[in-house]
Amino acid sequence: MTSDSTQSDATPTESAADETERLRGVVDSIGFVLFDFDGPICRLFAGRPAADVARDLVQWLKEQGLRGLLTADEKREADPYVVLRAVDRRHPRSDLVAELEAWLTRQELKAVTTAMPTAFVDPLIRTWAAVGARLAVTTNNAPCAVGRYLERRGTLDCFAPHIYGRTQDLSLLKPNPDCVERALRAMGAEPGATLMIGDAPSDCVAARRAGVRFLGYARNERKAQLLRDAGAEHLVGSLERLSRVVYANGDIKAP
Repeated sequence: MTSDSTQSDATPTESAADETERLRGVVDSIGFVLFDFDGPICRLFAGRPAADVARDLVQWLKEQGLRGLLTADEKREADPYVVLRAVDRRHPRSDLVAELEAWLTRQELKAVTTAMPTAFVDPLIRTWAAVGARLAVTTNNAPCAVGRYLERRGTLDCFAPHIYGRTQDLSLLKPNPDCVERALRAMGAEPGATLMIGDAPSDCVAARRAGVRFLGYARNERKAQLLRDAGAEHLVGSLERLSRVVYANGDIKAP
């Protein structure tokens, strides 16, 4: 399997029945579900790759005479959030960081119009909400962009008001568990009854630090390996079977 190929739900040595049973174990007794945004819910930068946004951010720094703030690796970074964090580490809470964060928020809001929903996530969200689970978004994205996207998809009511995203304190971005812990406090959720779904190592680390269960969503083998390296025990390459399992376990209710 190449790094660009889409995984099936089951691993190569796991049957569909085994995968279904494993997922039942993952969602058993879950009353609260935390979704990362960009990945599990949608591909935010589907219309414009995130790498292009990162390059534009680096170019903006260069035009301001500040490109020297970044290391050679950071200048080549394909993730704009890594670039933003790098600048924040050197100039925390500065006007420069605030301006860069505002610029990135504008890019996210523009991207909402071309974002592609992750396959099967909308029925999964609606089913989980319908059977009584309480849902939240825990993300490094701007909350306003998340809210606008969910409103366009007609799923905002499944989450609102529980959207916990980027704040002005960029040191609290995942893998810091801050957004996860804010969600737990606001919903009165027990960590042991909470599942987080994420697609990045930082999601896995944040979930572990907050004491909540974690299910990794990996649309290709490269992402799957990164999640495994971060310690993720349970992975899916599609949300289809998870949606079926949640529907079949329709008597699950939030504590």
